[in-house]
Amino acid sequence: MEFFEILYVVDGPVAMITLNRPEKLNAYTARMGAELAQAVNQASRDDAVRAVILTGAGRGFCAGADISAGADSFDTTAGGAGGKNFGAGGDRAPGGGFVQALFECEKPIIAAFNGPAVGVGVTLALPTDIKIASSSARFGFIFARRGLVPEAGSAWFLPQLVGLSQALRWCLTGRIFDAQEALAGGLVSEVVEPEALLPRAKAIALEIAENCAPVSLALTRQMLWRFGPATSPAELLKLDGGFAMTLGQGGDVREGVSAFLEKRPPQFPGRVSTDMPSAYPWW
Repeated sequence: MEFFEILYVVDGPVAMITLNRPEKLNAYTARMGAELAQAVNQASRDDAVRAVILTGAGRGFCAGADISAGADSFDTTAGGAGGKNFGAGGDRAPGGGFVQALFECEKPIIAAFNGPAVGVGVTLALPTDIKIASSSARFGFIFARRGLVPEAGSAWFLPQLVGLSQALRWCLTGRIFDAQEALAGGLVSEVVEPEALLPRAKAIALEIAENCAPVSLALTRQMLWRFGPATSPAELLKLDGGFAMTLGQGGDVREGVSAFLEKRPPQFPGRVSTDMPSAYPWW
């Protein structure tokens, strides 16, 4: 599909997805959600892409839902405004739209918060794997202050990332907080100066792309997201040993060990499109 509200650029092994409505601080629309899902799926299927960066154009990451329809912005019965500006075809589409795309992506995703990320503007990035922020970034789970509830699966994602106590405090107050509080609370792992944000995100992406096997990354990402919240390791233990045995017989492990012993960068032969273990996907 042609993109109008995001930018999608592949530079070497890294795909950059940029929310692109800078005149509106990248306020979310259903079209943006659909385009985001398409771009993530495209990156996931492309063997040349080894990591993904998600960021925003201009001064903001995403200022939340586009409320240009005023008080009816979230009312799908009021002239279709809610469907146009928010849920329909995006995160509330069958299968979860961009949420499912991000969650099931087979490539690591780095969120680079370059400015305000509020409401859906922060929840849309929760399914990403590594989150870094500019010192100018601001965050807010403001739903209760608008008479709404946390959406885009965030009532599940946020406690997994920051713990229930911190998630409750941010969601029940609905207040805006700065990048340092996001760092202290575990929402982001680094805070850098604005001019260093994208170079740092690209450095992390290249570290992953140049040193890690794509098949291993895809499996590891899904294992951590899907089994991290489990109450016991029982189901995981049925899978991880089999994966280790299957991968141990393959070319990626031979290359990884050889590269380590020979003190050279690895050239992993495995591809996500063709070489995933037969037990994948297990869900």
